[in-house]
Amino acid sequence: ANQLIKKIHEFLENKRRLFHKRIFPDASGCPSEFQQVSEDILKKCGGVPLAIITIASALASDQQVKPKHEWDILLQSLGSGVTTDNSLVEMRRVLSLSYYNLPSHLKTCLLYLCIYPEDSTIDKDRLIWKWVAEGFVHHGDQGTSLLLVGLNYFNQLINRSMIQPIYDDFGQVHACRVHDMVLDLICNLSHEAKFVNVLDGTRDSMSLQGNVRRLSLQDRNKDHQGTPLRNFTGISRVRSITIFPPAVSIMPALSRFEVLRVLDMSNCNLGESSSLQPNLKGVGHLIHLRYLGLSGTGISKLPAEIGTLQFLEVLDLGYNHELDELPSTVCNLRRLICLNVLNNKVVPTPGVLQNLTSIEVLRGILVSLNIIAQELGNLARLRQLRIRFKDDSLDLYEGFVKSLCNLRHVERLRIDRNSGETSFELMDLLGEHWVPPVHLHEFVSWMPSQLSALRGWIKRDPSHLSNLSKLILTAVKEVQQEDVEIIGGLLSLRRLWIASTHQTSRLLVIRADGFRCMLDFELVCGSAAQIMFESGALPRAERVEFSLGVRVAKEDGNCGFDLGLQGNLLSLRRRVSVYVFCGGARVGEAKEAEAAVRRALEAHPNHPPIEIYMFPIPHILEGAQDDDLM
Repeated sequence: ANQLIKKIHEFLENKRRLFHKRIFPDASGCPSEFQQVSEDILKKCGGVPLAIITIASALASDQQVKPKHEWDILLQSLGSGVTTDNSLVEMRRVLSLSYYNLPSHLKTCLLYLCIYPEDSTIDKDRLIWKWVAEGFVHHGDQGTSLLLVGLNYFNQLINRSMIQPIYDDFGQVHACRVHDMVLDLICNLSHEAKFVNVLDGTRDSMSLQGNVRRLSLQDRNKDHQGTPLRNFTGISRVRSITIFPPAVSIMPALSRFEVLRVLDMSNCNLGESSSLQPNLKGVGHLIHLRYLGLSGTGISKLPAEIGTLQFLEVLDLGYNHELDELPSTVCNLRRLICLNVLNNKVVPTPGVLQNLTSIEVLRGILVSLNIIAQELGNLARLRQLRIRFKDDSLDLYEGFVKSLCNLRHVERLRIDRNSGETSFELMDLLGEHWVPPVHLHEFVSWMPSQLSALRGWIKRDPSHLSNLSKLILTAVKEVQQEDVEIIGGLLSLRRLWIASTHQTSRLLVIRADGFRCMLDFELVCGSAAQIMFESGALPRAERVEFSLGVRVAKEDGNCGFDLGLQGNLLSLRRRVSVYVFCGGARVGEAKEAEAAVRRALEAHPNHPPIEIYMFPIPHILEGAQDDDLM
């Protein structure tokens, strides 16, 4: 009985802590004036985490705690509370209160999520692009990017617990999911308001009577013929249609739409073998179109009539591997703010890019000619740029660096490696001629790099990298201790990934006074160096990846392979990956190093997942004698 009572107290205390932490993030906890009303609200929530989080988010919207009288009003609105008898009814009541507490623009953005099937992973960027094209995102300050305002909307919905964030392997939010009960709520609200009509073969919203503005085709109709769409006379008034792959066969002809603003056919098969390929040829008639989503559709060619879509803001062509050229008519899309050809080898026709002066996001362009590299300099509003060079050409690099100097609003820059051999010249040119804008918060280069350029930027003016939160350099010539200390002083840096190719510095120490905000730390220097962590190093790091050169460690007297892992790095929880390079070491030494690292990590109080990779790979060790060299 005592144990049961103790568990009940622990359960209640955990729920109370969850509720208070959401509203009062500082250490002071819940003020006395809110104690009783918070206890009463917790009783109404019945210990259900989703109810607790959504109500807490409503009481602390916009990072401010609402006054007590509003707590009292909310308490009276909660009804009898979530109980075993009416938990679903009362949960809907709780969620409804959170919904009606949203500002009008967030209500609209949340309702829009009912276009997605249950349990969908909803890509963050594409969702924001669609909000913008639908007209849900409104300018704040003069000149503020609509995409940035949309990102703020997205983050607010996460903070209010109306959508669930999905993190990538590096701890960054790249997508979201809608809880089943929230989806049920917004589907019902949308149906009542005739906001979206969902055709999924099950819902009453399959009805296409009345004024239909937005359509979500999620499944083939039960008669497998798409009869409702064929007989639907109001299709000419539809402003937005999203088609998911199971329903692509009932997609109406594009010629039937007259005022369409959003057309999303992502991941539907429109390739040459598809009978739907001819439908794309009517896209030029959609003169009101703002968003065209053709990602992953298998198309190999974009119709020239795309150039007639003068209001088009987003053209998403990502992951179409057969598409390698953009028609010259794309230059007519003067209102385009996002062009995504990610994972393609798309070469723009000369003269196209220089006319896209409204563009803010450009992903996946293959730069093959110097004139194209120079045209990038005309895109003064560009905030995100991801490019690849076709050749290792000094002329191309010089043209690109000159253009980059004109792009003063760049926040995210990624340079992918070309397929051939590359030199270190690009990074040298960047270090000599380019000063990173203060807005830069992501810099990724898969090209050979030298950290001398980075050192030059920081020493010249540290403020130019004051907002840098993500730095990835995958082919650095060498990492020196000075580099580690300079990079460790970047106060906004959250994620670092550096891999060296010609390492000569033997010992790299991660000191306690650097990398104070680092969450994701990766430093791989091959067999020529060992990395050690001072006590107190990386106080916030949740994921760490590093290398250990066995022979170097032994030669430097580190016979116990003490890397500073024991009782250190106390925030680790997501993963620890260690690359143990055994070249030149004896088999016994390699096994000893692996065992020492594993012991240190297994003793970590958070018990993070551990990955240890041995080079050469372990099967080479089998049958070897202890005195054999690796």
